[in-house]
This record gives sequence, C-alpha cells and structure tokens, in this order.
Amino acid sequence: MQTPGTALRPNALLTFVMALACGVAVANIYYAQPLLDTLARDFSVSRGTAGMIITMTQLGYATGLVLLVPLGDLLERRRLIVTVSLATAVALAGTALAPGIELFILCALATGLTAVVAQILVPFAAHLADDDQRGRVVGRVMTGLLLGILLARTVSGGLADALGWRAVYWLAAGVMVCQALLLARLLPREPGQTSLSYAALLASVLTLMREEPLLRRRIVYGAAGFAAFSAFWTTLPFLLARPPYGYSDSVIGLFGLLGAAGALCANVAGSLHDRGLSRVGTGSFLSLITLSFWVMTLFAHELAAIVLGIVLLDIGVQGNQILNQGAIYQIRPEARSRITTAYMTCYFLGGALGSAGAAWLYTLAGWTGACALGAAFGLIGVLFWLTEWREPTR
Repeated sequence: MQTPGTALRPNALLTFVMALACGVAVANIYYAQPLLDTLARDFSVSRGTAGMIITMTQLGYATGLVLLVPLGDLLERRRLIVTVSLATAVALAGTALAPGIELFILCALATGLTAVVAQILVPFAAHLADDDQRGRVVGRVMTGLLLGILLARTVSGGLADALGWRAVYWLAAGVMVCQALLLARLLPREPGQTSLSYAALLASVLTLMREEPLLRRRIVYGAAGFAAFSAFWTTLPFLLARPPYGYSDSVIGLFGLLGAAGALCANVAGSLHDRGLSRVGTGSFLSLITLSFWVMTLFAHELAAIVLGIVLLDIGVQGNQILNQGAIYQIRPEARSRITTAYMTCYFLGGALGSAGAAWLYTLAGWTGACALGAAFGLIGVLFWLTEWREPTR
C-alpha cells in the first residue's frame, strides 16, 4: 500500500480501473434517456414532466461540480471517491424503489450530484501520472468516460425491455457498490493539495472565471453545444416510441451507439488543436450541430435522416468539447481542477436548460419545436464564434 506523500506511477491495471470507474459513474446520468416514454406511461405523467428527470439529473451534476469536485484538492482523494461512489449507489437504489415520479426525480437529482466522482477521478489520474505519461493516462481515462456515455443508453434500453426499468437501477446500484470496494482496494492514499479553506476554494473558481476571458468564451461554446445535445436526447425517445417508428426501449437505446462517431472524431479534434487550427475547428463543429437539427426537422419521418442527424450532432458536440478542453487546460496548470469546475458546471447548466426547454416545447409544438430549440443553441454558438476575429488566434 502506498503511503501518503510517496509518488505513484499508475500501472496498466490502475489506469484501466480508473477509466472503467469514470465510465460507470457517468453512465448513471444517462440511463433514463431511452426510458422516458415508458416512465411517462408508468407514472401516468406528461412527457414534459418525464423530461424533468433529465433536467434534474443535470442540475444535480452541475451542483456536484460546484460543491464536490473542488474537494479533490482539499480532502484525501481515495476516501472522497469511495464515499461519493457509495452515495451514488444509495441514490440509484432509491430510484429503483420510487413509487411515483416525485421520488424518482428527487433521486435523479441525487444521482447527478454524486455522479461527479468521474470528474474527481480524471484530475486524480493526471496528478498520479509522471509528466511524460500524463497525456496517455488522461486520454485512457477519458476514453472510459466517453464509453460510459456511449453505452449507457443501449444497456438501459435493452435491460428495461428484458427485466423492466427498475432492474436498470438495481443493477446500477450494485455496480457502484462493487466499484467503491474495488477503488478502496486499488487507489493510493493522497492527501489534500491545498491549504485553502473550502469557502476560499469555491470563491477562487469565480475569480478564475472573472480573470480568464478564454475560459468564459469556451464556456459559452460548451454550454451551447451541450444544451443542443440534451434537447435532442431528451425528446428523441418520444419521437421514436410513436408512429411511424414505434420502437421499444431497447431499440431506442441502440441509437446511443451512433455516438461512436463522436468518440472516433476525438483524434481529429485533438490534431486540429495541436496544429493551431482550434478556431477553425470550433466553428466547423458548432456548424455541424446546427446543421444536424435542420436535417432531422426537414426529414423527421425518414430513419436515415435521423441517423445522419445523430452522427453529425455527436461529432459536433464531442469535437467542440475536445477543443474546448484543449484550450482551457492551457490556462493556469496549477488550477486545473477549479477550471474543470467552472467549465463543467456551466456545461451541465446548459444541458439542463436544453432538456427542460425541449421537453416543454415538445408538449407545445412536437418534434419540430424541440429541433428548433436545438438548432437555436447551435446557432448561438456559431454567432458567438464569429466574434473571435477580433482576438488573437488560439
């Protein structure tokens, strides 16, 4: 066992476990997406009310980013990660037991709040790695996180069709307990890295946002992109569960696999950043987000158009995200955890706005209204990007 203060070079097993843990943790906030139509029927509520599940999960995640992630710089990290993982298991068990939509939404909020353990693990992996291997280690851990997002909807939809939606959350709770036990065994002990008080630590996040214009700009790009992304995935189950499609939860969940296109573009986006083409790449990815919604609006009853739209949307959102992270992590290396908090909090607040607005608009104007909102978020990002011509290239 490692003693506090000694260096640890993460081996292949530890890197794999941390990547797996990130994927498992972040998957918890996506399980509900392909189930929304089923949940609306089971709880006898409107689709707009069911859509609040996604909104509250994202609000919980944003809150956790503000209140819990900075603790990674203050507290002993292994204990923090294990404790938060166990709290997630409790929230998921409560979801499985929920007799009505009210408790389900409350547990969704708690699940989002504690699922930020993934954002504690990523900087922990970066901290443990030597300088010459940090990029590879973080890249592998982030791959695990992206795969968790990618596979969550597919696993959720298939399991719900086979065993019912409550089985999804019972299994997820059990997995989180196993994860906590494994991390307690394998993670090294690592004392806090700052002497700041908790209040001062939180206040420094606001200071970074005030003092760093590049961070503010990239926050706008990220929030706009994720708002569009959330607007789409919140309302897609409603479209696919009704004629002319009439798909089951498991089939709807399979659409999440199309997100592989976004994961596969990671190397392309990273290459653009390394070659100094981040500005051009950002505009291109934001434009793809806007274009995807026009395709899916004009040809809403054509499966090929929906598939194409998903691919374009995921490439746009993931490419935009990679370029944003590449830019913000060049700012103040000593404050990367707090920069993560600032960026990701606004990112998920954008997602909550997108999911809430889309669910409401779907009840008023159907699929067309939801797509119009998604396109509007993408267009906001593009218009703001056009103002970059006045600033130095970065």
